[in-house]
Amino acid sequence: MVKYNPKIWFSIIFHSYSKHVLKTLLPALAMLAGFSAFVCYLILDYFAFQPHEFQGSTTVHSLLGIVLGLFLVFRTNSAYDRWWEGRRLWGGLVNSTRNLALKLNAYIEPQDLEERTWFAKMISNFIYATKESLRQGVQLSELDPPHETFLQELKAVKHKPNNIVGQIYTRINTLYRAGKFTGDHLINVDKELKDFIDLMGACERIRNTPIPYSYSMFMKKFIFIYLVTLPFGFVTTFGYFTIATVILVAFILLSVELIGEEIEDPFGRDVNDLPTDELAKKIKDNVKEILSVR
Repeated sequence: MVKYNPKIWFSIIFHSYSKHVLKTLLPALAMLAGFSAFVCYLILDYFAFQPHEFQGSTTVHSLLGIVLGLFLVFRTNSAYDRWWEGRRLWGGLVNSTRNLALKLNAYIEPQDLEERTWFAKMISNFIYATKESLRQGVQLSELDPPHETFLQELKAVKHKPNNIVGQIYTRINTLYRAGKFTGDHLINVDKELKDFIDLMGACERIRNTPIPYSYSMFMKKFIFIYLVTLPFGFVTTFGYFTIATVILVAFILLSVELIGEEIEDPFGRDVNDLPTDELAKKIKDNVKEILSVR
């Protein structure tokens, strides 16, 4: 996630992210530039049409541009809603882990360092497992095993965050049977553990439910048709300057679409994705501090 000061315009305008977008769009812009140059040569030089013989018009593109702009606004807003909902869900994970750690800190005896360490590691493991399960799969090297067979056992299950929460439930139930937890304690910690599953499931909903295919397909088709017909409308008015005009319009439209594609799945490693790595580390540090574990 890019960190910036919104009040410093100069640094935002010339930020390196613009180079990243330009590099991504360069093949498409180069193809459009070549196509526009071919149209200009064909009409202005090869056939040598006079302005009265081939009259381009920007009226249609002006009208289509309004409709296309509305589509792009809706597309960007939909993607941003997904991004912001993902941020709210991860904020909920931050709060739930802190609440659980605070309750466990009150319920577990200060001298019982083994239990405190176990819960501190498992709460952090759940967050790291959730973070990576929303990407390409859990990185076992990031986890902090509370016992020797933990990683081996975790390899055997498909949904690792679920398994970790299940182990936390089992451990709490064991403490209850041993008389270290009361029934009220069980009820109190159950809310946070339930929140773990609810928040993770909501994140998975965002991750596994992309923008409807038909909407995405037609959006790209409309942009493509608009851009490839643009040189025919401008050629008799701008001449060879049509090439630069088409590139500028294409850069704006394709950049907006690219941003929408990037932020609609906010849990990856793209520049504008959520800082889940930083949030996971923050949660780990918070839990250790609350439970007095080094």
